Amino acid sequence: MNKIFAIMVFAGVPLSVIGALLHWPAVMMFVVYCFTIIALASYMGRATESLAIIAGPRIGGLLNATFGNAVELIISIFSLKAGLVEVVLASLTGSVLGNLLLVAGLSFFLGGLKFKRQKFNVYDARHNSGLLMFAVIVAFVIPEIFSLKMTGDKTFSLSIGIAVIMILLYLAALFFKLVTHRGVYHSTQESQEEHEEPEWKKGKAMVILALATIAVAYVSENLVHTFEVVADKFGWSELFIGVIIVAIVGNAAEHASAVLMSMKNKMDIAVEIAIGSTLQVAMFVAPILVLASMFFEHSMPLIFTLPELISMVTAVLLTIVIQNDGESNWFEGLTLIAAYFIMGIGFYLL
Repeated sequence: MNKIFAIMVFAGVPLSVIGALLHWPAVMMFVVYCFTIIALASYMGRATESLAIIAGPRIGGLLNATFGNAVELIISIFSLKAGLVEVVLASLTGSVLGNLLLVAGLSFFLGGLKFKRQKFNVYDARHNSGLLMFAVIVAFVIPEIFSLKMTGDKTFSLSIGIAVIMILLYLAALFFKLVTHRGVYHSTQESQEEHEEPEWKKGKAMVILALATIAVAYVSENLVHTFEVVADKFGWSELFIGVIIVAIVGNAAEHASAVLMSMKNKMDIAVEIAIGSTLQVAMFVAPILVLASMFFEHSMPLIFTLPELISMVTAVLLTIVIQNDGESNWFEGLTLIAAYFIMGIGFYLL
């Protein structure tokens, strides 16, 4: 698989550059860009996996989520610049649904096929549950309700206030987990990772991570310019492109890494990637995009459509119920995947 991704990177990056310069057909380039980003994301995943072995599951999971979400953040900023606010909001929805239902679901399902009963840190699971409730149900639902009685300017002002609070709370949550309470809630798997050799040394992993991120930034900017043509060609709505296509491509690194970790029975890292990435999207990436939109022609308030909002709330509640016992199996994973496909069909038919 690594050889295939290597071929995709060394073929995809030059093709992306040449195709953009020669203005090749948008539909063909859309496919090239998507596969190139996925291949680059695999390198980002391998680099962060090496760093996870060196730094431990919590920091490793955080690094994986951060650099994985960097792809989506880059795509979203270019989309905002192009005025595609609906696509950005839809991609945020898709990230929440994808990480909670598809990534966690595949991790639980494929890991559960190999190991009948997998355990992860129950204290982290319960801590994350509270943050998920806040990030999605409080911070996303409140603007929706209050906006019904507000003008557009006041709604955006409310979104800015919420964005600042969410960023501060997210930073406080990191400080809590990595500084004041690091090691207080002991992980059962931390001792296992200490004896494993990373694929790449720290320096090499960081260089590959940086180069892959730069390449993704270039390819992502070109990908954004193909959305309108592809949507017209296949009859896709901007909502479907954002929720499904952009979210899957943008989160390819997390998808690959979390599933790989679960199949190695490293569920602490797998869960940290899936849930941690969701929290980072909701509490950091979304607020950053709201603040960044102040500098573009089209502002982006935190106002989602009703289907997006209900889908995210449902995904959060289902995830909390399934993961709060600190254990997983293949059937729980299948349940999450089924929920994702039900919502995917709904967004496709809208």
